[in-house]
Amino acid sequence: VLADKHGNALWLNERECSIQRRNQKVVEEAPSTFLDPETRRAMGEQAVALAKAVKYSSAGTVEFLVDSNKNFYFLEMNTRLQVEHPVTECITGLDLVQEMIRVAKGYPLRHKQADIPINGWAVECRVYAEDPYKSFGLPSIGKLSQYQEPLHVPSVRVDSGIQQGSDISIYYDPMISKLITYGSNRSEALKRMEEALDNYVIRGVAHNISLLREVIVHPRFVQGDISTKFLPEVYPDGFKGHKLTDLERRQLLATAASLYVAEQLRSQRFLGTARIPIAKSNRSSWELSVHLGDGIYPVAVSKDGLSFSVEVDGMKLNVTSEWNLASPLLSVTIDGTQRTIQVIS
Repeated sequence: VLADKHGNALWLNERECSIQRRNQKVVEEAPSTFLDPETRRAMGEQAVALAKAVKYSSAGTVEFLVDSNKNFYFLEMNTRLQVEHPVTECITGLDLVQEMIRVAKGYPLRHKQADIPINGWAVECRVYAEDPYKSFGLPSIGKLSQYQEPLHVPSVRVDSGIQQGSDISIYYDPMISKLITYGSNRSEALKRMEEALDNYVIRGVAHNISLLREVIVHPRFVQGDISTKFLPEVYPDGFKGHKLTDLERRQLLATAASLYVAEQLRSQRFLGTARIPIAKSNRSSWELSVHLGDGIYPVAVSKDGLSFSVEVDGMKLNVTSEWNLASPLLSVTIDGTQRTIQVIS
């Protein structure tokens, strides 16, 4: 809600915050997939009535619990912005911090309730320095040896207070950043979030990006079938990480083998000139064994120009990329499908 010192108050639509672990929010979005316009209006009007009853002025957050029949119950009011306020800013176009400052200065609100839109969809993931394989996230400490935010991805916002070289200590909340993506609809916002998570580079501490990415692509989440019990219901034995499909396993093996061969070829050159040959310089095919998980897989690689033809399990995959081995992120095209690969050395 947003209220001034002149008796005016607005409700700024809802935020869906059901994806939680240990009663702490992990993924938020606006609007909610569950509410209908009538429930939204009733909830908003009650929130405004509360703000006016206590003569509240500033931005604030009224929290409700909603049951499966769309009955809602007042939980509490936070007399401040909350961590997920950027998703409200995305769909309404309001700068909530600016509005808070104007209200504190004594200015009346500049908008009427009819002016407040729901324009598009926004999703926020809380990126934490924590191990998601332990109780869905126990804090991790250390120095950020490498840190690169995915700001090159369209319609991405990152609110953070750290940089490469920063220390994550035991004395503060282990949140690294708030990662927000926006789209004209939910599907677009989630697709951009998937891309943003894939392009986020964090080294030096454990982090929860693997869990966040699994949540936003899970069929139940994509369908909007969510509740505060989502994580324990979907992962009753705890989060174990992503389980590779056969195609993903082949693609990963092909990429790893191609990257290895590209590095070997690069190491044979010095300032653009071939080194003293220590191996056959005209070699164009390799027989490799790639260790993945608990298995070792035979992989055959042949080079043709800037691309590689890789045979895995009797299937041939074409791998193309500009191998910038100094970067932890590689954009790889495998049989026409583009993927972002993070290289950990």
